[in-house]
Amino acid sequence: MNKIAILAALAAATAFSSPALAGDAEGKWQVKLLGTGVLPDGKITSIDKNTLGLPVGSQTKASDNVVPTIAVEYFATPNFSVETICCLTQHHISGAGAIAGAAVVDHVLILPATVTLKYHLDLGGVKPYLGAGPSVFFYIDEKQGATLNTLNAGGKLHLDNKVGVALQAGVDIPLSKTGMGVSLDAKKYFMNTTLHVFNAGGTEILTTQHKLDPWVLSAGVSYRF
Repeated sequence: MNKIAILAALAAATAFSSPALAGDAEGKWQVKLLGTGVLPDGKITSIDKNTLGLPVGSQTKASDNVVPTIAVEYFATPNFSVETICCLTQHHISGAGAIAGAAVVDHVLILPATVTLKYHLDLGGVKPYLGAGPSVFFYIDEKQGATLNTLNAGGKLHLDNKVGVALQAGVDIPLSKTGMGVSLDAKKYFMNTTLHVFNAGGTEILTTQHKLDPWVLSAGVSYRF
């Protein structure tokens, strides 16, 4: 769990307990503190440059992760809201197929900047919703894995930031009229990226396209005011 995410979680917990924010189950603002599972794919969809000599049948997969997440939501009307999330999630990419067991990317942080427009129903207090919106994945601090370090000593890699789409469904369950509640949320992202590998001289020796398309599943507490 990274330091930024921990600090964000503490900030949200402080907001929940602040007496200055009077809770209201029908308020304009809602803040959620969630535990989130990030479940990406990571497979290669095409190999555009292969000076490195990646064998036929090479494939990759990305690791899963669990992180704390903060969601901030504004209700323009009782039925329509706009929501954004804040989290950093860390992953590594390993080989599959012809390169099974290879350590390709040892470390990468992903900031999934996402905004969704949501439509809410009110079913006697339980409030399911659907949402959709754009997302940009920002890749930070990419590092070669041990296998790639052996094949490409002194080299480096880069993942392209890309724009994609997120679809969302979930439910808010108020616990009282004070604004406290429980939230369950699922997002499906449609997101690709390009991996660039450079040798020690700065020449690009491998370029691969990857499908990430993660499921992002969250559960936690909410506070509306």
